[in-house]
Formats: sequence, C-alpha cells, structure tokens
Amino acid sequence: MHDTPYSGRFEAGAHLFALRVYFEDTDAGGVVYHASYLRFMERARSDMMRLAGIDQRGAMKSGEGNYVVVELGLRYRAPGRLDDDLLVVSRMGNIRGASCVVHQRVMRGSETLVEADVSVALIGSDGRPKRQPRHWIETFERLKEARD
Repeated sequence: MHDTPYSGRFEAGAHLFALRVYFEDTDAGGVVYHASYLRFMERARSDMMRLAGIDQRGAMKSGEGNYVVVELGLRYRAPGRLDDDLLVVSRMGNIRGASCVVHQRVMRGSETLVEADVSVALIGSDGRPKRQPRHWIETFERLKEARD
C-alpha cells in the first residue's frame, strides 16, 4: 500500500488545507507561535500549486525558475491553540507576468485566526524576476475565476 501525503482540495476556486496544531507549533503556553502560521501557509500554497498541476520541483531542476516570497502582509486576529483543527484557505489574487498574490486565511471553524496577502515572484537562476509560464498564469486565472 502506498501512503500519499494529504494535499488539500479545491472548492469554488479556493484551496482548502486542513491541519492540526501540534506541540512543536506552540509556545510554552500552548498558543500557536506566530511564525508557525507562516509554515502552515507555505505548506498550503505549495500543495495548492502541486494540486493545480504546477511542478515547482521540475521547474527548479530544469532551470525554469522558482518562486520566492517578495512581500508578506499578515494580520493576527485570534490565537490558535494546541490540538486545534485548523483550515488554511488560499485564493489567487492579482496575477502578473512574473508574480502573483495569494490571499490566505487560517481558520478555526468559522473564526479567522490569521489573514495574509502573500506576493510571490518567479525568479531565474540569476535571482532576477522571470515571466511565469503561460500555462501557469492560465491555471491561476481559472482558479481566480472559479469563485462562487
């Protein structure tokens, strides 16, 4: 039997990624450490792209480029706690030639714990911005248009 890691799912253009808060994600008081939210959102974005058919590893290996975070805006609204079941909701925002914005929310039930706008840019091996492949942009546009 082959065990496949959980990748989340798409629903109305949003990528939904469920996770649980473990002890390693918290501070000594059992509250989610602020930087843990960045890891949660990174995992969700990576799996969103993978599930959408974007082969980031293949792009890196072929020299096509890789994404880097170029801007990040976070708003903490409420604390997560040890053993909470959380959901990271990711939606495509503004899409440009070499970059895109992903709007992300970390939810506990219907409560928003953290909101973020994450701008990522594709860079080449020289570290300079590079135009995203056309089919990637088209995929992102389809996801953006699939909203309810």
